[in-house]
Amino acid sequence: MPRPRLDSEQETGLAVEERKKTKRPRRWKVLIWNDDFTTMDFVVYILIQYFRKSPAEATHVMLQVHHKGVGIAGIYSKDVAETKVAEATAEARAHEMPLKLEAHPAEDDEE
Repeated sequence: MPRPRLDSEQETGLAVEERKKTKRPRRWKVLIWNDDFTTMDFVVYILIQYFRKSPAEATHVMLQVHHKGVGIAGIYSKDVAETKVAEATAEARAHEMPLKLEAHPAEDDEE
């Protein structure tokens, strides 16, 4: 039984299958919030230990958190962002620090 011809086949004689565009997975930013109890040194430690920041980068983010109330610890896939939030929060609680971290969808132009 002959198969039906596609419009593109009728023009060129070749069957052309359109490729579906794949979307890049949505990225998530991990926000770290200021509080009146967590020490600056501990925030720097968390940024180095869990977010692979250099000491200079960690200090810069910590100062943003201190002065602006919030800073971006990093941008990751959703699973990685949620894991980092959970691990860093557990470490903070183990040290009796109320440090707050959250994962939020990142805007497309942030990197």
